[in-house]
Amino acid sequence: MRSFTLALATALPFCSAQLHLEAKKAGLKYFGAATDSPGQRERAGLEASYAQYDAILRDNNEFGQTTPTNGQKWLFTEPEQGVFNFTEGDIVTSIAQENGLIQRCHALVWHSQLAPWVESTNWTADALRDVIVNHVTKVMEHYKGKCYAWDVVNEALNEDGTYRESVFYQTLGEEYLKLAFSTAAKVDPDVKLYYNDYNLESPGNKSEGAVRIVKLLKDSGIKIDGVGLQAHHVASRPPTLDQQIAVIQSYAALGVEVAYTELDVRVELPLNSTSLEWQKQAYKNAVGACVQSPACVGITIWDFYDPFSWVPAVFPGEGNALLWFEDFSKHPAYYGAIEALKNKTGGHTCKPKARRSRDAVRSNRLYE
Repeated sequence: MRSFTLALATALPFCSAQLHLEAKKAGLKYFGAATDSPGQRERAGLEASYAQYDAILRDNNEFGQTTPTNGQKWLFTEPEQGVFNFTEGDIVTSIAQENGLIQRCHALVWHSQLAPWVESTNWTADALRDVIVNHVTKVMEHYKGKCYAWDVVNEALNEDGTYRESVFYQTLGEEYLKLAFSTAAKVDPDVKLYYNDYNLESPGNKSEGAVRIVKLLKDSGIKIDGVGLQAHHVASRPPTLDQQIAVIQSYAALGVEVAYTELDVRVELPLNSTSLEWQKQAYKNAVGACVQSPACVGITIWDFYDPFSWVPAVFPGEGNALLWFEDFSKHPAYYGAIEALKNKTGGHTCKPKARRSRDAVRSNRLYE
């Protein structure tokens, strides 16, 4: 449970609105949350929370979209060459179909969470071409008609905008990007095809690298529909609202749409009122940048429940990156996101609730 003390004078905004409902009013296609397979990874051992978690995920006013955080990645879909397993990915697809959720599918070609056989083989160019085509084809055929968009290539760039030295780039160079996207376009002409990466949310070398990828594909006559901004932000140093709007415009100028695909905002632990306010503003700016940019179609948070977040395992000493605390009360950042959505529609901003009692603060039930 959370263990922090806030100044009692801090009043918290209160909204009865919900994220997807307000996003639709603001002109977005969706506000969604990614989810993982029950019992796996961060979710292991937390089964007691599933009923309440599932009720929130399936509330169509709260969320209108989902993404499998892991189940469609290469490690799980083709663990051995030519042997495909869609069990994990199908769990999330079933949730999406049963609850009328848009599904963003993720991710076809990525250097991480890659099946060991791909990385350990000394490939010839022709052999690796065949492997990419077969993987993209078989996975997309299985999910054909069930995805709004696919993250076709994920994280191909270094921070300086150069290409990451993955097994794909080392063997094929830029050709692997063309091959992955051209194959995807043939398999399912109706699905949106995205390049997806982190630290693309402000102008700089890496965003220019993403622009270069879009131009490379378009100049080659290959379909690309969108750029996905993972937006794994840090509360103390997020990109500004203006930076995010500017970079979205740079992608839109190339004729592609944009989506926030993996939004979370991690904070240094233990929590305090300052870090939560920073987090609230960071969420508000990210959501605000999307709703103020015609090219931005939607926002996906990378799960919504703090105990299921990837952050603590990867960034020791940091966490609470999402919008629901462990006890299912909401972060102040939830209301920041709502405020950004309502600002677009001219709706009322969130009103402060009455100040809570000292006992309420001590009971860790300050946020609802």
